[in-house]
Amino acid sequence: MPLAAHASHGAFDPGVLPRHVAEAVWRGSELGDSVSRTVPSGFTELDSELPGGGWPTHSLTELLMPQAALCEWRLLGRAIPSFLSSGGRVYLIAPPKQPHAGGLEQLGLSADQVVWVHASTPVDRLWATEQIVKSDPAGAVLSWLPQARPEQIRRLQIHAQSCDAPVFLFRPVAALNDTSPAPLRVAVALAKGWQLQIRIPKRRGASLDEALYLAAMPENLESVLPPRLKTVPARSAALSREEASDARALGRVAPHSTTSQPVSH
Repeated sequence: MPLAAHASHGAFDPGVLPRHVAEAVWRGSELGDSVSRTVPSGFTELDSELPGGGWPTHSLTELLMPQAALCEWRLLGRAIPSFLSSGGRVYLIAPPKQPHAGGLEQLGLSADQVVWVHASTPVDRLWATEQIVKSDPAGAVLSWLPQARPEQIRRLQIHAQSCDAPVFLFRPVAALNDTSPAPLRVAVALAKGWQLQIRIPKRRGASLDEALYLAAMPENLESVLPPRLKTVPARSAALSREEASDARALGRVAPHSTTSQPVSH
């Protein structure tokens, strides 16, 4: 029977597809699957919102935040064992603070598993990131590129498609005003207590506009803090401790100890 005839009798619904067709079609309003291997983030709630259930490989992930050196390690620290499950290293390209070996060791990342690339100009940062991604390293690539342009990110995304390590670009949240070729964009901010506030403005599927709150107290503090400090109601009080936690890994806090030497290049 012609299609029009079906419609005239109320039998045709353009929103209903035959089962074998529906199973092969991905709707843009649904959370898509990752087209490559993914690495668990360490947060069950976040993994359920990431395509494929974790941080993607063979692709770029943009992490956007109001200020550098506040949320990076709180968000990615739990994924370090997964990053290094098959060997390799974590590559830090132009971090805003000098990496502190003692702080990274508390996250389970020893000095010999870190490659710190010091690059002061935007051109050098971009070049170093591109060369490392093109080399297809084992581990993970973390690059701070606040001034990267869309065409430069597009080139990195092309190279990342051949890279089996997760590649993270840290950029200011103001970059959300610009388009980006990165398939996954995650906005991260500090929240009350020890929480992180997460939004996913771009992913394969509908964006996550409603805030997701992750309990992200560093494990090394959870065992020593008294209960009253584990649930700090005032954001200002929590901020100072959260800043100290991430700053220790990025070098802002460097107590005198035998592990206070900077990570070697």
